[in-house]
Amino acid sequence: MVSILNASQMTIRWRLAAVMADREIDYKQLAEMTGFNKVTVSRHKNLREMPDRLEKETLNAYCKALQCEPGELLRYQPDEEPASEAPVAIAS
Repeated sequence: MVSILNASQMTIRWRLAAVMADREIDYKQLAEMTGFNKVTVSRHKNLREMPDRLEKETLNAYCKALQCEPGELLRYQPDEEPASEAPVAIAS
C-alpha cells in the first residue's frame, strides 16, 4: 500500500502572548493566577506554536485565569505548500 502525503503539515498556533496582552496580564501575574511556575509561564508565553505536550489541565488553568475559550489560545493555520514541492509517496 502506498500513501501520498504532502510535505507540508498543519500548524497549530499558540496565542498565549496575544491573549495575555489583550488582557494586560504579565507572566508573573498569570503564574500567580494559575499556580504555575513563573519560568513555565514565561516559556509558554514565548512559544508561537502549540506546546508539544499541552495537557488539558494546563489549558484549563490558562482559560480560567484569562477568562477565555481554548480557541482563543489555539488557532489552526495550514502551512503554505511551496509551488515547486510535489507530494511524497510513502510505501507501507
